[in-house]
Amino acid sequence: MAEHFHVNTPLLESVTMSKVVGTTVYLKMENSQPSGSFKIRGIGHLCQQLATQSKGVVCSSGGNAGMAAAYAARKMGVPATIIVPSSSPQLVVQRLQDQGATVKIIGKVWDDANAEALRMAETEGLTYVPPFDHPLLWHGHASIIAEAAACLGPSVKPGAVVLSVGGGGLLCGVIQGLKDVGWTDVPVIAMETEGADCFNAAVKAGKVVTLDDITSEAKCLGAKTVCKKAFEYSQCSELTIISELVTDQQALHAVETFLDEERVLVEMACGAALAAVYSGVVRRLQDEGRLLGPLLVIVCGGSSVDMKQLSHLKHKLQT
Repeated sequence: MAEHFHVNTPLLESVTMSKVVGTTVYLKMENSQPSGSFKIRGIGHLCQQLATQSKGVVCSSGGNAGMAAAYAARKMGVPATIIVPSSSPQLVVQRLQDQGATVKIIGKVWDDANAEALRMAETEGLTYVPPFDHPLLWHGHASIIAEAAACLGPSVKPGAVVLSVGGGGLLCGVIQGLKDVGWTDVPVIAMETEGADCFNAAVKAGKVVTLDDITSEAKCLGAKTVCKKAFEYSQCSELTIISELVTDQQALHAVETFLDEERVLVEMACGAALAAVYSGVVRRLQDEGRLLGPLLVIVCGGSSVDMKQLSHLKHKLQT
């Protein structure tokens, strides 16, 4: 088996975040992956399994999944076509092209781009790379927890894992990872922004639902329907998944605070997870007696942000 495309990312203790919640906060720094986010774990694994003899890969993505697919394809010497919706920042298109991918802009939201990717896979014989809904992706993402467990050692077990949910691929991978290391009793705090809350909507409705539209600025959380497996996990009595929402303003504030305190710039989709600490969600859950012990926060990263985009978001969300 060829070596992985992902790297074993640092697990850092955040003194400032630990102070906010009164317990140790460990940060799994997935922003330091070569493609800019955790997505390379699952997508790299899937490409190695399915695309070695491929004519090319096609992936629909508003950003990070596309970056991971383009990176993996370049490493494998296979052509990549990435279909992005028109809501994707120009910065993302440029970064995808820098990885050597062909970029097509189709439709307004990810669902439109995905329909085109499926069509191209069918008509042009390309390998379809799904951004979040595939067991091979979850298997790859599970390595986050395996690494964290190895790094923390047998004497430290997190009191909770905090992550952002878009389509649910990271959530499925983390739960797979928790099962692998015997941590199924560790609660998962699943964070979304209002307006990109397909998982929370499904949990509330007791069934998978499709949002009418994505109104949040956290475009990378912008799937209108969560993957079925993520919803099934939320209904499983052996697991504790706590679904929480923050506003776009809280997610953006978290991005800015994280940049000041940890010297790292991540996108708003990642800011949703960080906002669990900064906006008081974790404190509230602690007060309710639902959380005990140290936190493991997955800093999922993001390739669709730079200082110009950050200024643009600040301006947009202040109105």
